Amino acid sequence: MAAVKKSKVRSKNTSATAEIRQRLWLMYPPRLIKKPFIWEVGHQFKVITNIRQATVTDEIGIVCLELSGVRAEVDAAIRWLEKNKVNVEPVEIGVIAG
Repeated sequence: MAAVKKSKVRSKNTSATAEIRQRLWLMYPPRLIKKPFIWEVGHQFKVITNIRQATVTDEIGIVCLELSGVRAEVDAAIRWLEKNKVNVEPVEIGVIAG
């Protein structure tokens, strides 16, 4: 019986409860540049935000954001950003070192 319980715990670790770190490109138009999206994500969801790179002008905002936390929270944060008209794209592996 103990082996069965152990395997169930392992399967949970690969699901929505697994800790992950995901790097994303956030791109948003001029009308959204002054909104504090990254601050809001860090307060509305149980995620850690880490700005890896950013370029914000009067015309566009482009941010490389790393989100860490439980997969379900990271996924919810991404859906929230997209719902708020922020274009979210995954960063390709090796684009930003470290």
